[in-house]
Amino acid sequence: MVFAIHLCYNTAMPKIVDHEEQRKHIAEAMWRVILRDGMEGATVRRVAAEAGMSAGALRHYFKRQDDLLVYAMRLVNERVEQRIMGLVRESLPPVEKAVRLLLEVIPLDEERRAEMDVWFSFMEHVRHRPDLEGVPENRLHFFISQVVAYLHHEGLLQEGLDLQLEAERLYALIDGLAVHALLESERLGPETVERVVRTSVERLCRHAQ
Repeated sequence: MVFAIHLCYNTAMPKIVDHEEQRKHIAEAMWRVILRDGMEGATVRRVAAEAGMSAGALRHYFKRQDDLLVYAMRLVNERVEQRIMGLVRESLPPVEKAVRLLLEVIPLDEERRAEMDVWFSFMEHVRHRPDLEGVPENRLHFFISQVVAYLHHEGLLQEGLDLQLEAERLYALIDGLAVHALLESERLGPETVERVVRTSVERLCRHAQ
């Protein structure tokens, strides 16, 4: 009898909802709607339905649609940065680490293709929204400059290279590969992309390690 009462008591307890996890759940629902219906289809009502809640419940977490948009963009950045930091902490030969870091920002699998597709949709939208506050900046150029600086610090780059120019070259290459890997994934597969990136990095270096 006591055991039965204990069970009833537990089932009557209110469910504890992690506020931040719920915000992430909603943002991920927004990503799915954008991938399926485009940016114009990402209304509060559709996102709420995708997240399995009412529009009123969604507004408990995001008072305005713009708040959700900015949060969802930042979450894309956060996911990519987490993977990059995981690679940074790995013990790898410098050239191999540089190659793998650069490959991480190219959409070579389903997860990264979805992130890139959503990110492009976001950037096209915010390009016409100068009033939107808190939009995360595109830090790809800075990231690639840091990879070149890392190789230089390790003493691997050829003598006399203009680091700023080489960072621009590598940025143009990686940015272009990212776009084509997203739009022409059947033609430009992971193996080809890796060969292009690896060859480009090794040509900057005196010798590959």
